[in-house]
Amino acid sequence: MTKRHITNKISDYFHKFATTEFPSTVQNIINTGYVKLLGLDMSEFKAPSSYKTLNKLFTRALITPRQFDGSLDNFISPADSFVSAQGPIKGDTALQIKGMEYSVKELFTENISDDNYSKMIDGDFMNMYLSPKDYHRYHMVYNCKITKLIHVPGKLYPVNFKYLNKQDSLFIENERVILECVTSDDKLFYMVFVGALNVGKMIFEFEPKVETNIDTSEIKVYEYEDLSIQKADCLGYFKMGSTVLMFWEKDMVNLENLENQKIRFTDIISTVK
Repeated sequence: MTKRHITNKISDYFHKFATTEFPSTVQNIINTGYVKLLGLDMSEFKAPSSYKTLNKLFTRALITPRQFDGSLDNFISPADSFVSAQGPIKGDTALQIKGMEYSVKELFTENISDDNYSKMIDGDFMNMYLSPKDYHRYHMVYNCKITKLIHVPGKLYPVNFKYLNKQDSLFIENERVILECVTSDDKLFYMVFVGALNVGKMIFEFEPKVETNIDTSEIKVYEYEDLSIQKADCLGYFKMGSTVLMFWEKDMVNLENLENQKIRFTDIISTVK
């Protein structure tokens, strides 16, 4: 069995703390302190004191659903985040950040068919970083069918700008969950959810079998015949901040110019060609 990386062990300890339900007075101090320390905007959420653990505060749900464009003319952001890089996939190469390249094939693993992988060549990508202060739930970006989920165990390096600039192929080193998505007109896109330090757990509500940051190196693949998800539907949540990567097949979309900008779940990130 592969020895677990120190980043996975650190994340285990933080997870235990964040999921512990302390006495209400202590928990209120922890929650209020976290909100103030990071400057969380709680205007769309319940009061900090209402969350019984720090993890429940991290994974808070919106009180009122946000309005969004439900048409098939565009893709919406899956999460509140910061666009750290975007652009064309140059052959098989995408950027984790300017000057730091990686192979899309390696990111996807051998569990993507050659035919589907070939559709991504010269397509488009967008990287969205969720900071610890962001809303941590992630949503579907477009009406589609999920045909495959791939869970790839790995390390849990931080995904902040310091590490993106120094750690080669960070997205390939880190644990991740890959969703293969097909639209009604048979266009293909992928969503990749990347774990990070203190983000030992990623939850997918439609697939409870997925367990992240556990003692295994085995890649697991789940296939679906009729799993339809609608635009803006909640897929699950990170138990802390992390990154969502988007990939579209060639000539599918025009990306909005959002690099180095803060975006919110429901904002339009690309338009359909």
